[in-house]
Amino acid sequence: MPRVRISSEIGPLQTVLVHTPGRELEAVTPGNREDFLYDDLIGLEVSAREHARLKRVLGHFAKVLEISDLLVEVLEQKEARDYLIGRALAVVPAAPLAQRLGRLPPRTIVRMLIEGTEEKPGPIGRALNETGFIFPPLPNLFFPRDIGMVIGRHAVVGSMRFRSRWTEELLIKTLFAFHQSLGNAGILYDGSEERRANYTLEGGDVHVLREDLLLVGFSERSSPGALDQLADVAFARAGVRDVIVVVMPANPTAIHLDMIFTQIDRDLCLIYPPAFIGPERLTILHRKKGKGEVREQPNLFTALSRCGLPLAPVLTGGPRRLSQEREQWASGCNALALAPGIVATYARNTETLSQLASTGFRIVPSGELTGGRGKAGAKLKGRVAITIEGGELVRGGGGARCMTLPVRRGEP
Repeated sequence: MPRVRISSEIGPLQTVLVHTPGRELEAVTPGNREDFLYDDLIGLEVSAREHARLKRVLGHFAKVLEISDLLVEVLEQKEARDYLIGRALAVVPAAPLAQRLGRLPPRTIVRMLIEGTEEKPGPIGRALNETGFIFPPLPNLFFPRDIGMVIGRHAVVGSMRFRSRWTEELLIKTLFAFHQSLGNAGILYDGSEERRANYTLEGGDVHVLREDLLLVGFSERSSPGALDQLADVAFARAGVRDVIVVVMPANPTAIHLDMIFTQIDRDLCLIYPPAFIGPERLTILHRKKGKGEVREQPNLFTALSRCGLPLAPVLTGGPRRLSQEREQWASGCNALALAPGIVATYARNTETLSQLASTGFRIVPSGELTGGRGKAGAKLKGRVAITIEGGELVRGGGGARCMTLPVRRGEP
């Protein structure tokens, strides 16, 4: 019986995966930060403290599962352990390492895979003070949204655009394939097996707006070939009938769709205004099940209305272009719906919060939440934006949506 189920972006959150930032962040340096897809260096102590606050907010609404804990549990199974070690060593072949991994406890293996495993340098390497890794560290793992998706009762394994994140695909594939808490109706698309350069797919570009409707982004991280393949299998196996495509700009501030669009209520979405309103608005395409072509749409809101989901926009950064650009850069669009009309978002984006307030949202700092799982959500009435501090986390390039991988939601 499948345990995962996602039929919307806004249904009450029930189960969510996260990864608390760890020592893997300390492997990022000024010299290699671009290789690890970072614009800046993130402090571990502060980011872990901020992430803990996010987890506390999530815990008021849902069951929060740490990816590393799930991996430790699943590696108690011989089949899962053999699979993960075998696939890891297919990337890094080394017989002595294979023998070593076979003797280590699961938590040590997981730590080696996530934090990275340094390679002992030879004489030249020591003389040049070089550091290398057998298993590369995974400093992007605290953004798990990109590596895994759930569409209906099916799982999707991301096909990451950059090699530094390939090991993450393997970790989430192992969990979707072997962990009973993530039982699913099958993997629709398996990015861990996909190595064609023109087939990449990341979860920040995939939004399940309704069980029959996907909104996806053609971005630098998700390619047309992979989006077509995802549409094909979603049409055939997951009950999807319509796929709306946002043709993303070549812009480092908008690497994924969820950096410029997020649904936050049954009739509302957060947007970066220039992307969807006015002369700079992006091209919107519509692919329908059973049709062999796509049709261009006048704009996103017309396309959504034609699919029976009219949404009104809330402007990230407010009406001023300067504020829009600043707060979009600070992940102002990247909110997470905890339930219809209840969202988690960064406290720093004050103009966006003002826009939310003008739309009827009450702004509640995360520290004011009380009660255990489910109780806080039951006490909140009307529209609420729960704010979290994230001055360090945001430097990684994402917000609450990026830092969470929902695997089960209730009906919106």
